[in-house]
Amino acid sequence: MTSRHRSSESTVSATADTDSLSPRRRTVVKAAAATAVLTGPLAASLPARAAAQAPAFLHGVASGDPLPDGVLLWTRVTPTPEAIPGSGLGPDTEVSWTVARDRAFTDVVAKGSTLATAASDHTVKADIRGLRPATDYWFRFSAGGTDSPVARTRTAPAADAAVTGLRFGVVSCSNWEAGRFSAYRHLAARGDLDAWLHLGDYVYEYGTGEYGARDRVVRPHAPAHEIVTLADYRVRHAQYKTDPDLQALHAKAPVIAIWDDHEIANDTWSGGAENHTEGAEGTWAARQAAAKRAYFEWMPVRPALAGTTYRRLRFGRLADLSLLDLRSFRSPQVSLGDGEVDDPDRTLTGRAQLDWLKAGLTASDTTWRLVGTSVMISPFALGSLPAHLLKPLAELLGLPREGLALNTDQWDGYTDDRRELLAHLRANAVRNTVFLTGDIHMAWANDVPVNAATYPLSPSAATEFVVTSVTSDNLDDIVKVPEGTVSAIASPLIKAANRHVRWVDTDRHGYGVLDITAERAQMDYYVLSDRTDPDATAEWARSYRTRSGTQKVERTHDPV
Repeated sequence: MTSRHRSSESTVSATADTDSLSPRRRTVVKAAAATAVLTGPLAASLPARAAAQAPAFLHGVASGDPLPDGVLLWTRVTPTPEAIPGSGLGPDTEVSWTVARDRAFTDVVAKGSTLATAASDHTVKADIRGLRPATDYWFRFSAGGTDSPVARTRTAPAADAAVTGLRFGVVSCSNWEAGRFSAYRHLAARGDLDAWLHLGDYVYEYGTGEYGARDRVVRPHAPAHEIVTLADYRVRHAQYKTDPDLQALHAKAPVIAIWDDHEIANDTWSGGAENHTEGAEGTWAARQAAAKRAYFEWMPVRPALAGTTYRRLRFGRLADLSLLDLRSFRSPQVSLGDGEVDDPDRTLTGRAQLDWLKAGLTASDTTWRLVGTSVMISPFALGSLPAHLLKPLAELLGLPREGLALNTDQWDGYTDDRRELLAHLRANAVRNTVFLTGDIHMAWANDVPVNAATYPLSPSAATEFVVTSVTSDNLDDIVKVPEGTVSAIASPLIKAANRHVRWVDTDRHGYGVLDITAERAQMDYYVLSDRTDPDATAEWARSYRTRSGTQKVERTHDPV
């Protein structure tokens, strides 16, 4: 049995670092981080001596990107009390890990150690190999006589295995200030997940009170200002990792994550973002590099290429999963109404990524081809919504409040890429392609038409399941009406203007559970009773499935 580990240094370069901060700014960052980390929910549950002394594992443990023979393990150690995230302080600390086939660690299969340093914000990654496929393992970290919490992970099935079923949790858009992460708690309680997918906006970059939360800050961000430097991004990731429900889910199953825009800045494109002011907030290159470096330090994700999250994982002969990076290579979002959405020189994916995706879908020999995309690929026309609903929907989508029949931050703003991809699926008879999507803060079940204007007379090339937000504002939050009020009016009108849309829920927060067999891929949608309640309940709302070979979504009344 062998083990290998990645260096704790990120492969992503950054020009912004802690030393670039003024003394006053450093003090603000460190004080905010201390509040978030050292007095956070995890620290509050520790004995006083453990919280006051070091080393400590205040941010939990996690695993990700499962392979048939391995998995990536993650933690962050606080070696001394002053070595808070983003501070650049603290000594080099040896951190060891142990992997076993049982929770009691009587059957140890891998051990190793690495050095956690301030250069990597004292985060640690261990890329463990030599494991058995489709097998549960337990792991923990140790430093200076202190053990981390114990966590479960699971390897992927062997590449040629005849897998009868897979089950994934699916989430997106988790804004700390807007509520609690009860969705994670309910997914962790299931105990039946092979892995869980986070489809983007794992953290949000805004300062306190700057992003929609029904005008109520449930719990303030740290740091309080909008994050722009490497220290800022590290502090924000650290704060999210103190959430007990997020820690619980990370301790139960491996995560498979991609970023969207808020891990960097709102409406990110390759050369800037809507929420970035060049000069006043530093250079875009420095900010983007800082955000990406912090992401790879704090997330159990393997970068396929330096600075990207697009990669592919395989789960036996049943499914493969192509994960996209739709922020690093895209052209800027167009000004609405200027006709440039159809410009073939504009791209959402970048040429190399689109060619990689097309080639992978064609070459796939699995029953199902899953594609993790951070923004919706199905076309969406606003239709004849009344003005009091059109304005908040336009606000949510980043459109002019006068309304326009597309959202240029989604695939709708890059129609040539979409046409090329869907035409490729049709021309090569690529079946059973299912897009898994976040971003839009609403739940959808869609056919993906080759030509939306003539659908259903024209064919569907794929299907799409979109999950709602964990906490981020959706339509009823923006309008500030009771849950379900907007959907009752908007859903029929959206479906009438978009005949490929089988279902849309504009109002509720929650998560999805994707269950796959050889016969069908099914998404069960769950909703939360109250996103602000740490004890929120969850209940099943709807289930939709696509049967093998059909490229169409249908409702089922049988959640798995």
